[in-house]
Amino acid sequence: MNTRVAFVFPGQGSQSVGMGQAWANQYPEARQAYAEADDALGFAISEMCWSGPESDLQLTANTQPALLATAVAILRVVEKSVVSPVAVAGHSLGEYAALVAAGSLQYSDALRLVRRRGEFMQEAVPVGVGAMAAILGLAASEVAAVTAAVPADEVCTVANLNAPDQTVIAGHTGAVERAVEQCQERGARRAIMLPVSAPFHSPLMVPARENLTPFLEETEFLDPEIPVVSNIDAMPTVSGAAARDALVRQIDGPVRWVESVIWLADQANVELFVEVGPGRVLAGLNRRIAPQAKTISLHEPGGLEKLQERLGEST
Repeated sequence: MNTRVAFVFPGQGSQSVGMGQAWANQYPEARQAYAEADDALGFAISEMCWSGPESDLQLTANTQPALLATAVAILRVVEKSVVSPVAVAGHSLGEYAALVAAGSLQYSDALRLVRRRGEFMQEAVPVGVGAMAAILGLAASEVAAVTAAVPADEVCTVANLNAPDQTVIAGHTGAVERAVEQCQERGARRAIMLPVSAPFHSPLMVPARENLTPFLEETEFLDPEIPVVSNIDAMPTVSGAAARDALVRQIDGPVRWVESVIWLADQANVELFVEVGPGRVLAGLNRRIAPQAKTISLHEPGGLEKLQERLGEST
């Protein structure tokens, strides 16, 4: 009996200088994916991924296409040599890679869209006006109660539901700082401000949504070949139009990662999650959300052997 596998793609925060280089050195498919990215963007995003400088890679307008290129480079190798997923999902930015994997969005179109997305998200709020914070060890309902009490003239809202014990909030800096203190008073194990440049997935991102929407509307989205669980609905998209609409709404809406992983585990009967991209963030989250399913991270080529061994055991 074949293992039911889902590919999951990480979002911003997983980037690091050197990412993807080992894949490109070892596999022509990965090198080709980076070459296509360089051509689509008009500059060497590959060199930025592999050599930095880190200050350039950390700029949101660069981070987003760099992560997408790395995810697709790894995806090309895995698709050819290992396994086909029964469903896919991506965390925030990672949803673009998931749509590429599902045949809904052309890779070159996705690259140009996320480059714009990064630019518009960075421009939406002046540096210092907005902030994000991670709340650990406190139920999401408790965090939501804190954000709901913020005065009407300020924004502070739940941005990422990452794990049962990890919720990220975003909004005006002062409101987020006060919410951090209140969450600590309510018993949060940790409540820490995040080193990000903008309050992503909050109503302060409405200008970014408005700016990106015309570019999304003029881009062709095909019906996904396999289910793509969207961040905003935590349900599979069934058409190209629905996939596009989900990307519009996710810009200023919350990432419902917990519910997305639960849907994959319970409704799609996923037994193995494969994190396709740099870092191991999603592997850590998924183990806490669906411990009955194994998770393997492909941040380095060595993960491919582990994946092949795991699949060999189940056939």
